[in-house]
Order: sequence, then structure tokens, then C-alpha cells
Amino acid sequence: MLPEIDMSKLAILCVDDETIILNSLRRQLKQAFSDAYVYEAAESADEAFEIIQELEEEGSDLIVIVSDWLMPGMKGDEFLSKVHEAHPRVIKILLTGQADEKAIQRVQAQTNLHQYLAKPWRSEDLVQCIRSGLEQLNRA
Repeated sequence: MLPEIDMSKLAILCVDDETIILNSLRRQLKQAFSDAYVYEAAESADEAFEIIQELEEEGSDLIVIVSDWLMPGMKGDEFLSKVHEAHPRVIKILLTGQADEKAIQRVQAQTNLHQYLAKPWRSEDLVQCIRSGLEQLNRA
């Protein structure tokens, strides 16, 4: 079992270059999980890395990343691979309408991807995906 963790310090990070998607994700997560987690959003991989560093400095634990694939600068598979190197226990979810099959297979192989969800997604599917990831994390 994991050591006792301060639930108010657990964070979920959503990464997508479209603000409307980020707003929708935050709203759905807040509705499903209320104030159980800190919800962060980034519009690029670079911004996400800055947020991850800030969370570490604050003593917060990043537990879930929901990332788009097609973003300017760095695509989601490369971003999730880099995150996985530094944070292998983080639950990684790819949420995209653009990724090709090879990119999805690559990210699954390289990052222990929890799940791939296609856009447009259903809120219930996203919430269930995160819940199953958290259950897996708690069993580890």
C-alpha cells in the first residue's frame, strides 16, 4: 500500500492546445471529483512541464495526466514519454481525435499508457478511465 497521502495535494493535469477542451475537462473533473484533487491545465507540453515542476515544489503529487496528441511544439506521445521517464507512476491518458495507430501503439509501449480515449469523448468514459487508473495506482 502507498503511504498516507494528503488528498488535497493530489493533482490532475490536463494538457491540450485548445482552451475550450481544457475548460470542458476541468468542469467535468470538478463535477465528478469535487474538491478531492487540484486541477491544473496547460496549453502545451512546455507549459505542462512548468506546472509539473511547480507541483513538485509545492509538495503536491501529480497522479493523473490527460493529454492531447496533436499539439504545437511537442506531440503528446513524446510529452508522455518524457513524463514517464521522470514520473513512471503517474496515470497517463491520451485524449485525442488526431493520433494515428502507430503513435498510439508507441505511447502505449513507451509510457505504460493507462488508456486512449477518442475525441469527442463522453464525460462518463473519462471519469471511469480516471477512476480505474486511480484504483490501479492504489493497488500498486
